[in-house]
Amino acid sequence: MPRSAMATLVALYFFSQFYRAFLSVLYPALARDLGVDAVALSNAQAAWFAVFAAAQLPLGWALDRYGPRRTVALVWAVGTGGGAAAFAAASGPMGVIAAMGLIGLGCAPALMGSLYIIGRIAPAARFAAIAGLIIGLGAMGNVAASAPMAAISEAIGWRAAMLILAAASLAMAVVVWRFAPDPAAPPPPETPRRRRDSGFLAVIRLRALWPILPLAFMNYAPAGALRSSWAGPYFETSFGLDEAGIGRATLAMALGMALGALAYGPLDRWVGGRKRAALAGNALLLTALLWLALAPVSSVIAATAAFVAVGFFGASFPVVMAHGQSFLPPHLLGRGVAFVNCFSVGGAGLMQFWSGGVFERAAESGGAQAGFAAVFGLYAAALALALLVYAFSRERPAAAP
Repeated sequence: MPRSAMATLVALYFFSQFYRAFLSVLYPALARDLGVDAVALSNAQAAWFAVFAAAQLPLGWALDRYGPRRTVALVWAVGTGGGAAAFAAASGPMGVIAAMGLIGLGCAPALMGSLYIIGRIAPAARFAAIAGLIIGLGAMGNVAASAPMAAISEAIGWRAAMLILAAASLAMAVVVWRFAPDPAAPPPPETPRRRRDSGFLAVIRLRALWPILPLAFMNYAPAGALRSSWAGPYFETSFGLDEAGIGRATLAMALGMALGALAYGPLDRWVGGRKRAALAGNALLLTALLWLALAPVSSVIAATAAFVAVGFFGASFPVVMAHGQSFLPPHLLGRGVAFVNCFSVGGAGLMQFWSGGVFERAAESGGAQAGFAAVFGLYAAALALALLVYAFSRERPAAAP
């Protein structure tokens, strides 16, 4: 892959990671200026995930039909550019929620377009490693959305910061249009059932994917939720941290997520298979969630360490996606990647909505700490069920040597 293309895909994912993670550090300012509480913040982040997930299937079709360059550049410009500007103009919680939904639309084709390109031009055996490299380096956007974003917001105000992001997003769309590869999709096989063999129903009929989908649904959800929305309320309520303190805690978690993505990329070759790597990593993620849910955390350092563990072990998306991608025929790559990604981000969004209600009910009877414990327990229980189903998945296609 040309260096300019690789740099473009990393930069694109950098911005996408930033946009899914910056909200938490703005919590004190948004609460003060717009009356945004913890539940509204969770709903705003959930809107990002929900729109992102809903866009995956039509965007998968667009990737196969029009290619990644046009699809990504156009949707990115409209969604992130317009969404960041709308966020800057928000006058209340609903304005923030609507703006985050529009930003979610803009980010929807970012990683999927990159995975589509990798799947077309890279060797299959290198898919997880290259995807992990892009995700790991691009995850520095998660880092930028922590302490640096908090510092910029304090220096110039969150509205000015969002306007700068809107302009930068439009510039990113131009870069994608100029430098992103645009590999063509191969035609579906010439069979009497060609139409039936080339759409999303053909992906759904790939039964080998079914046991992988629950883990795709849950593997990113805990880290995504804790980093993007629950970290702010948790550290402010539990330890009295301000924007700068929350920024430092989320910075540590963001670094854990970036390092985790880089580690997961080649892990399948180190441990002898993608399934084994995903099972081991997500079992450790489950352990970290149970730590937060069941053991009271009494210090900022211990709580930050637990969040870092969730971030590191919750970065298994490259290996889970590679496992699913191995069962996709070439002509269904765009739709197949979109289908699996829909579960991943859709799971994060649905769990985010659900977690807000769980927090409210638990906090009403037991206080905020009981609410946070209930949220952590919810993610732990759902992940345990997903791992149980995933254990029955196949390691590789039957025809593979």
